[in-house]
Parts: sequence; C-alpha cells; structure tokens
Amino acid sequence: MIATIPSSTLLGIDGEPVAVEVHVSTGLPGFTIVGLPDAACRESRDRVRAAWISSGLKWPQQRMTVNLAPSSVRKGGAGVDLAIAVGLLVAVDELPAEAVAGCAFLGELGLDGSVRRVPGIVPLVDALNEAVVVVPRSCVREAVLVARHGVRGVDSLTELVQALRGDAPWPDPPPERTTRRPRPHPDLADVRGHHLARLALEVSAAGGHHLLLVGPPGSGKTMLARRLPGLLPPLERDDAVQATRIRSAAGLPLPPGVLVTEVPFRAPHHGASMVSMIGGGTYGMRPGEISLAHGGVLMLDEMAEFPASVLDALRQPLEDGAVRVCRARGTVTFPARFLLVGATNPCPCGEGGPPGWCRCSEAARARYSRRLSGPLLDRFDLRVPVARPDVGDLLGGPPGESTADVAARVALARERAHARGVACNANLPAPSLDELAPLAPAATLLLDHVLRVGALSARGLHRVRRVARTLADLAGAGDLVDEEHIATALL
Repeated sequence: MIATIPSSTLLGIDGEPVAVEVHVSTGLPGFTIVGLPDAACRESRDRVRAAWISSGLKWPQQRMTVNLAPSSVRKGGAGVDLAIAVGLLVAVDELPAEAVAGCAFLGELGLDGSVRRVPGIVPLVDALNEAVVVVPRSCVREAVLVARHGVRGVDSLTELVQALRGDAPWPDPPPERTTRRPRPHPDLADVRGHHLARLALEVSAAGGHHLLLVGPPGSGKTMLARRLPGLLPPLERDDAVQATRIRSAAGLPLPPGVLVTEVPFRAPHHGASMVSMIGGGTYGMRPGEISLAHGGVLMLDEMAEFPASVLDALRQPLEDGAVRVCRARGTVTFPARFLLVGATNPCPCGEGGPPGWCRCSEAARARYSRRLSGPLLDRFDLRVPVARPDVGDLLGGPPGESTADVAARVALARERAHARGVACNANLPAPSLDELAPLAPAATLLLDHVLRVGALSARGLHRVRRVARTLADLAGAGDLVDEEHIATALL
C-alpha cells in the first residue's frame, strides 16, 4: 500500500514543501529512503524504527520505501521524521487515510518515541498549504505566528496516534510564556566627553548611516558602539517577521512573545570565517551574522583584525541589502540590511599619534591601513576619530544626554524620512537628492569648492548630502539643507 504525507524542509530561511511517499510491499524486509536526503535525513529510518517499537507498535516485516519528493531538491535535517512515521502508519493500515487528510507533519523523533523540536519551524510551517499542521508541542507558539493554519502540538508518537484514532483529545497547547521585561540597553548618559562621537551615533541612528570609529585602545569605541541599538526604534512588523524567520532558521531561541521586536545586535569575533559571516554551508544553507543582524546593528570590533576577504565580502550586501549564496546544489538569498559599526585602532600599537607616542614604523602603519580596502571604507558614511576622554570629563564632568532623550530625536528624524518614502535617509535615491535634500546657495558653493579641489568623489557627494539631510532633520531645519549641515557632514 502507498501513502503520501505532506511535510517540508529548510532551504536557507525559506521552507520547501516535501511530499513524503511511503510504499509498503511484500519482499525481503528492508527500509530505504530516497529523494536526495542528507545524512540526518537518511538516519530517519533508525529513529523511526526505534520510536515505533518504544511506542508499543509492531514493526512491519515488509519492504518499505520512502521517497521524499520532489527528488530534485536536497532534503536536510530530521524534520520529516514525524511525516515518515505517519506515512508508515497509514501504509500498514494502523491509521485510516481519512484521519490524516488535510494534515501536514513536522518534527524529529527520539528513540523513546518523543517528538522533538526542529530549527526553522516558522518558515517550515509557512511553506505548507494544508489546513492543519502537527508540530512538536514546544513549537506551537512559533507555528501559530504564521496565522494560516490550525496548529496541533504533540509530545510523543503515542499521543499522536491516539489523537488521530480519536481515542484521546489533542493535547492542550503549552502555557503562555511569561513575557519578561527586555534588558535595558546601556545608557548613553554613562559616556563622558566624546561630543563628536556622540553626535555621530545620533546621526548614524537617525539616518541609517554606517559608522567607523577610529581611536586608541581604551578610548571608548566599543562602549559607544554598544549604545547604538538603544537609539534605534523598535522593528516594524515586516522587519520583525523577517528577523523572526531568520532566527528560527538559524535555530536560535525566540523571545517569550515569539516575534522579534527588539533591534538585533550582533558582534562576531574577529576570527569569524567567511561562511559564519556571510552564510551558507556544505549541506545546510544557514544564515550568517550579517543576516542575523537584519534590521539591526552589526558591530565589528577590532575591525582591522578581521580577514580581508571577510571584510570585502560585506561590500555587496551593504549595497544590496541581501546576500546571494551560490553553491553547486543551488542558490539561496538571505536578507542582510543592517547598520554597520566598525571600531579599529589607527595602527598596530594602537596609539597612532605623533612620533614618541606611536611605536610603529611607517611601513607597519602603511600595512595596517591597507587592511581596510578603499571600496569598503567608501561604504562608511561617517568616519569619526575617537580620542581618549579628558581627565576632567572622566572624574568630574557632567553626564551627557540619556539614551531616551536622544532616541526621541532619532524617532522624529525617522518619521521625516518615512514622509519621503524611505525608512531612513541613507536609502534616499541619488536622482531624488535635488528634490528631497535641496541645498542652500552657500551649501552649494561649499560643495563646489570641495569637488573642484578633488577632496570628494561622486559617491562621496551623495553620501555627504544624505548625512547633511539627516543633520537638518535632527535640527528641525525644514526642507533646505544649509551650509552648516554640509560642513558638519564633511568633517
């Protein structure tokens, strides 16, 4: 007899529907899985057999063949275990076919018959069109987020069989997790001095401008960068759903409310590999750090210590807001729209000052500066030197503005950008700058001089005008961009 059970497999951050076809016939007893399964998928035969026996079911002594259709798509992970087990139950007449009509199944089976959670449950459920989806009970809250299916959760294969036969009701969904208060972001009021760097943080948050902080060790670069997420507004619905799908596909825990609403913040170590940063892999295409930072902040501390190939791989995602990972088995597109914040020393010894302060030779300084390529540096709208704060500011200086006060101005600037049809001013299209960021006559003269002396490129001109537009929005200066805004953007 043959049975077909709907399920799905994960490809990047998207689910792909899979039809689990089970054929049981006479012949030499055996269990074969075909249809391009990976190693974890092939091992389903052993997990399913052990789960059957542990659940008190009699294992059929027949020839069983499982096909994961379509055979042209590689199947990965253990999420089809439950569908295979249900298909066998229908094929050997342990369950009537009517009991599983209109149902899809997702979950990994334990050897004791338990049904375990699988990564990527949100995109996996979203790929299915059936009216009811059966998932591990611990995944019910995530599956409900898709809001297109009736969701049933089970803890074991025994519970599932009893519910499908009508011998017992479906288990109740797990209780709501208590929503804990989010951890407060570090407060910007803790930063003493650093007036220029504080302004750069505010402009970066308000306009979505990438920021590079350059200064000696202990000057406060990391402290400043870690306070940037607190200045950003919460994620909008579309970005929140996308961030939730990415975290789910990566197998990371979701917040108590399931939907990711806080701004993501990722700070990978400078030893991160290309795959861990960009995404991909040999068998399972997993999102990388730049995708996990989608909608939020990617901080690269000690940026010059990252491999040059990893840093240069960021150039295209910074322009496109997405990364396309190409492999022989297929191509996957990951969202990757993030705010990049880099922190680096000016030279190997870190001091970067005049002779006597800096211990590096000219050759060493030149080699160190070449670690960040020109095209990558050109992606930073803001490049700010950070010096060690004054002793008076550290010991007795007044605290600066709090994160809440600065975030309020950032929110107003973002609202002005929304009125122009973009999420932030960094996304303003170049052909529309004359209309959306008109220049005062004095500002035009200043830009004309800078361009004529060769201190600014065409790309740099657009960058400066976008930053000046953000400065004008923060100052509430109206539609016209003044000379002072252009002068500040040129710093």
